[in-house]
Amino acid sequence: MNTKRLSRHWDCLSADETRHLQGVKLRSYLTEHVVPFSPHYRELFAREGIDPREIRSIGDLAKIPFTSKRHLVDDAVSGSRTRDFVLVPEETLLRKRPGTILRALLHGPAAVKREFEHEYRPILLTSTTGRSTEPVPFLYSAHDLDILSITGRRMMEICDSDPAFRHFNLFPFAPHLAFWQAHHAGLGYGTFMLSSGGGKVMGTEGNVRFLEKIKPDALIGMPTFLYHLLTIAVERGLSVPNLRKIVLGGEKVPQGTRRKLRALCAELGAGKGDVMATYGFTEAKMAWPECPGHGMETPPGYHLSPDLGIIEIIDPETGLVVGDGEPGEIVFTPLDSRGSVVLRYRTGDRISGGLVHDPCPACGRSLPRLMGEISRVTDLKRLRLGKVKGTLVNFNELENLLDNLDRVGSWQIELTKRNNDPLDVDEIVVHVSPRGRVSHSSLTREIEDRFRQLTELTPNRIEFHSAAHLRALHGVGRALKEEKLVDHRESAVTEDRPETPTLTES
Repeated sequence: MNTKRLSRHWDCLSADETRHLQGVKLRSYLTEHVVPFSPHYRELFAREGIDPREIRSIGDLAKIPFTSKRHLVDDAVSGSRTRDFVLVPEETLLRKRPGTILRALLHGPAAVKREFEHEYRPILLTSTTGRSTEPVPFLYSAHDLDILSITGRRMMEICDSDPAFRHFNLFPFAPHLAFWQAHHAGLGYGTFMLSSGGGKVMGTEGNVRFLEKIKPDALIGMPTFLYHLLTIAVERGLSVPNLRKIVLGGEKVPQGTRRKLRALCAELGAGKGDVMATYGFTEAKMAWPECPGHGMETPPGYHLSPDLGIIEIIDPETGLVVGDGEPGEIVFTPLDSRGSVVLRYRTGDRISGGLVHDPCPACGRSLPRLMGEISRVTDLKRLRLGKVKGTLVNFNELENLLDNLDRVGSWQIELTKRNNDPLDVDEIVVHVSPRGRVSHSSLTREIEDRFRQLTELTPNRIEFHSAAHLRALHGVGRALKEEKLVDHRESAVTEDRPETPTLTES
């Protein structure tokens, strides 16, 4: 069956037809590309006795074992594992295919060779950030970059952008998905896109100058960095009247963060702008956006591209697929990738509202959507092993604890040891930069109440700082990703940390 209908009408098919065509495309993808050309999956399917021709529906995915980060990380015994996940075509097999023979007759062998090189030859590398394990590289062919432009164009369309807009990409210039997805969004949409490389490349001052000079219609970047950038612009009395869209990635985006960014837009003379989040990860080689959700109190979910990949939501304990709208762990399988390919990849990300297939109530598109908040499954497990004052702490709650407090501008939570003594008790220190002139004692009580509500803990200290000092603590302009939660407990063993200057309440 021809699956071009799925690509042509990716956002307007019924849920049943979408799932059916995904199953058809999955079978073709596994049979023609993955199993023949992936060393890892060729060996896996043979060992497990799986015939890719018997994978006929999304439900049949359950026959394929999961892939997780541990399969990708190199070790002393296996050596480099990442190459085993790269599609390496066998020339003799390709030559025998009827389609290859026909194209060679019509266009000549040289043209066919160029087509195969475009489809399979790796030309770009991105990698994971390496926070929890060694960085894992993922390779892209020119075919994959075409897909990156497609998903980028769709991101622009779903976010209700305009080709006439001036877009400002502030993601860090690095071999990471976020920067390259935003860059290819500009190419795919045929629009102006300034990619500054973020704070580490141009510095905060350079980005402020760009903001003032080009007066963008849309900003794309990490929430914390954009918050600091717009705060500086407000402090300097700049005007950015055209700013209508802020598209975020790389961090969670609570409602409080959205409110604060909208307020900054208003202070810059832009009126009420749209603030939207995206979700993506290195192993997917693509990202998915929210639509503006005009008139909705809660975000309308991440709009997926069903022709390019399949999302399953599983119970992280049993591995079984859950029903529509039920929470669970996100699992991803591509449908058209080349280069590095992983099947049924367990992301370790938990989605609170699950996967839904009904039309989006905001934009009307009929496509799968991920609903609710995303958190790390692994953080929940890991943090049961570590204790603060004898209480188990969920870092998913701790990480964005203060974002929904409107009187808090920027903040950082620091875990440390009392008296910097590795044998002493753990302490929680909250560093805060207030929004506007507020009573420090009143805000302290509000923060303490917020902590108790969510964690049953009370911070040992709450220290107030200027916005500039919080920018320094976050590493704005020097760190790849701003640090909102830091754990200095282990460093207490080897070094003393300098005392942090604080502001006195006026």
